[in-house]
Amino acid sequence: MEKSRRTFLKNTIKGSAAVAIGGILPGFSAKSYASIIGANERIKVGMMGVNARGFALAGNFAKQPNCEVISVSDVDTRATAKCMVKVTEIQKTAPKDVPDFRKALENKDVDALVIAAPDHWHAPAAILAAKAGKHVYLEKPASHNPAEGELLVAAQKKYGVTIQMGNQRRSWPNVIAAINELKSGAIGRAYFGKGWYTNNRESIGIGKEVPVPEWLNYDLWQGPAPRTPYKDNILHYNWHWFWNWGTGEALNNGTHMVDLLRWGMGVEYPVRVSSSGGRYRYQDDWQTPDTQVITLEFDNNTSMIWEGRSCNGKPVEGATVGVVFYGEKGSLTIDGNAYTIYDLKNKVVKEVKNEVRIDPRNLTNPAETLDAFHFQNFFAGIREGKPLNADILSGHQSTLLCQLGNIALRSGNTLHIDPTNGHIRNDASAEKFWKREYQPGWAPTI
Repeated sequence: MEKSRRTFLKNTIKGSAAVAIGGILPGFSAKSYASIIGANERIKVGMMGVNARGFALAGNFAKQPNCEVISVSDVDTRATAKCMVKVTEIQKTAPKDVPDFRKALENKDVDALVIAAPDHWHAPAAILAAKAGKHVYLEKPASHNPAEGELLVAAQKKYGVTIQMGNQRRSWPNVIAAINELKSGAIGRAYFGKGWYTNNRESIGIGKEVPVPEWLNYDLWQGPAPRTPYKDNILHYNWHWFWNWGTGEALNNGTHMVDLLRWGMGVEYPVRVSSSGGRYRYQDDWQTPDTQVITLEFDNNTSMIWEGRSCNGKPVEGATVGVVFYGEKGSLTIDGNAYTIYDLKNKVVKEVKNEVRIDPRNLTNPAETLDAFHFQNFFAGIREGKPLNADILSGHQSTLLCQLGNIALRSGNTLHIDPTNGHIRNDASAEKFWKREYQPGWAPTI
């Protein structure tokens, strides 16, 4: 009987944690095996962080016919309550309220953890999930800093779980078609690319130290980050603009566009990185740049730039967010799930329009229908061992390019990079940003 169970697991959960630890999960009863992936059509997920993007993700995962949200974890009791109502309405079964996601990882019924907490929690939470044998859907960026990204890649290899990065455009049909056109030579060799993001974000003001709200577990929210007093302008979105928890617009939105550029141009790690910018629009607590340009050069005679304007929303190429590739025979733009090919005289050669509504100004759920393609690719990776469209190595590589841009800006140096692994060469002042300090006892390990 035990041998047949091992055989069953090996044949039905390719690439999963069960295979990684010998095809058997300790402590599972016969009843537990009846609900494991392959025996039960639905993949059971736990949600971590459901206030904004996580709230949208929870609803979208609950809508998938082959998925069930069985637990909701958030440090904000108000967010949890709202999310549980929404999920229950959609799937007609109520998830469990598990305030500390680490407790959810102890539940043998949880197949995967969906992480949409703040950036400083991304890699540490994903590593904990991998160690618990859980698959992971991880919102961008892959990590808060490069060292964490490398640790997460190593954890995936060690524990054999499936980790899908939330670079969902890699699963959007027309984006895939655009990249295929690019790679097939539609504009000749693409030698330069540009990505951008624009918005009209308001000032976050000067925060005041106030008592921690009764609805918030601020200690767990801070988690691996060194402790700071609670201020009234941190939660829920403004943490993006503080280096202790966030990574600025470059990783908040730049990651998506840099990922498309890297994918289309077929590059991994650069040889040189430079960046300029700053907090120009307002004088307040916002620490990261509100205006930034990152330039990345590669050893195959190509380069790319990313432009971020958080406080001036004038579009580029008619789009608030997008990319353009420049090649020997023309150019190609991607705007949402649509693309256009131009010749060298700027004449439209081909235009493919999007039939699905996308709202790039929606901070939490700009393209729900399209994102479902990415979820299904994640599920296929878990159930059938199919290749992921955005595995954690590619996610780390795209995240790292943006992180190097931030490091170049913060150090004031042009970075010289080892193109084999993305590491900074001979620059002590820049290398100090490669990793972070952790709250004692909270540092991630594998």
